[in-house]
Amino acid sequence: MDWIRQFVDRAVEMNIDEIGLLEHCYMFPEFAPMYDAVRKKSDFVDSWFKRKAGKKSYDEYQRLIEDVRKEDFPVKINFGLEICYFKDFEDFTSGLVKDRGFDFLLGSMHFVDGFAFDHTAELWEGVDLDTMYRRYFEDSVLLARSGIFDGIGHPDTIKLFGHKPSFSLTEYYEALALELKKNNMYADQNSGAQRRCPDTASLGMDEELIRILKKHDVRIVTSSDAHSPEDVGYRIEQMNRDLIK
Repeated sequence: MDWIRQFVDRAVEMNIDEIGLLEHCYMFPEFAPMYDAVRKKSDFVDSWFKRKAGKKSYDEYQRLIEDVRKEDFPVKINFGLEICYFKDFEDFTSGLVKDRGFDFLLGSMHFVDGFAFDHTAELWEGVDLDTMYRRYFEDSVLLARSGIFDGIGHPDTIKLFGHKPSFSLTEYYEALALELKKNNMYADQNSGAQRRCPDTASLGMDEELIRILKKHDVRIVTSSDAHSPEDVGYRIEQMNRDLIK
């Protein structure tokens, strides 16, 4: 509860009146089977998973949410869960989140065919960029089509380390926007990647993707992806201004 109050206090300082607090699903052992295949493909991912994953209690998280909802805070707090999307685990995911009382479920891409594209730049050595981009957006469309999620997190974060495909992404942006609109999902305009990799990552989504999302009337929600209180509201005002250009 004290940790949450620090996030709230920072939000007040940043003139933010509504925040979303969430944990990533890999923190809970119930979701571990989703990661078996990617762990087998990569010693790096396996080592990361052993260090970071399964350290928290899903039930305790639920109880914390209920306790917070009983308190009176100066900002509105929405509670959610960020879920790595694996197309073979849609039913598994649905079973773990059904009737859990979350305010929102955020689906996100962190692995493509077992490749942990956003962990470290060194992992990209020898990777076929065009193939990786195609598979990334193909799976992103499936994520939106699944009907599980309220929003898609950082939709083009594959560009995190500055890699670009040799072809236009317009067709993929259009397909993703249409599926998001059809399923009443929002897109996450997220400043976390730029904060993490200021030399290679732009602030938020690609400008063309934003234009296409707006053309199809897809709702865009700005977020700071704050892993600590001091990052709450990071460049939110700038991203909001950019959205109304």
